[in-house]
Amino acid sequence: MGDTEYRNVRLTEDAYQRLKSRKQAGESFSDTVERIAGERSLLDLAGIISDDEAEEMREAIREQEDRSRDELDRLADRMDS
Repeated sequence: MGDTEYRNVRLTEDAYQRLKSRKQAGESFSDTVERIAGERSLLDLAGIISDDEAEEMREAIREQEDRSRDELDRLADRMDS
């Protein structure tokens, strides 16, 4: 067996239940904490792209939404015919 050190951590019942709900099959609580602690926050992404690049992305998303909406309208019209 390895030289793994263990620590006790006190959690409120609410915190325990939230952690338990994130636990995956076959995963220990330590595994769950390590997985969650390694997740990136959206705040980590702040400043990665410029305001201009962000606006270009927003515009591309809007255009795609418009195309999708138009296509759905065409399909609905064909179904109504």
